[in-house]
Amino acid sequence: MTPQLETKRLLLRGQEPEDYAVYRDFFADADASRAYGGPLDADRAWRILATDIGHWALRGFGRWSLVIKASGEMIGGCGLWWPEGYPRSELTWWIVPAMRRHGYALEASRAAVRFGYQTLGWSLVETHMKDDNEPARRLAEKLGGEVIARELFPDGLTRNVYALPRL
Repeated sequence: MTPQLETKRLLLRGQEPEDYAVYRDFFADADASRAYGGPLDADRAWRILATDIGHWALRGFGRWSLVIKASGEMIGGCGLWWPEGYPRSELTWWIVPAMRRHGYALEASRAAVRFGYQTLGWSLVETHMKDDNEPARRLAEKLGGEVIARELFPDGLTRNVYALPRL
């Protein structure tokens, strides 16, 4: 079962079937999903949703759906992710375009980092992103992230790896 977290404005909860429409629309939008492999057809977005659900069962951690507490609107995802074959875990997030620049990714990421350290007992929570993903780099820096490595990943891309401090 996926644990729930709460922040001032957000509920971080396990994915539900109704979340599919948000996944489908986000991943169909080429500009919104460029850093996440998009644009993707609806069936591929469904597989990402299924993967997010399954990651919790396989790893004991994963990404949550982000829901604005005041409205109940699902606006994206955030969590800790470690796909098979990757050398490192990562903090990852995505926010629908209409809800960007409201601090939701930062708020959710802080909760996920705390979960990694406090609940999972990790000695290091980290993130990495493609070099051209400026918004992700800025968020990592807002979280206090510092580059600790430059590493080649299985997708053939070399990325900076950021260590994220305990919050």
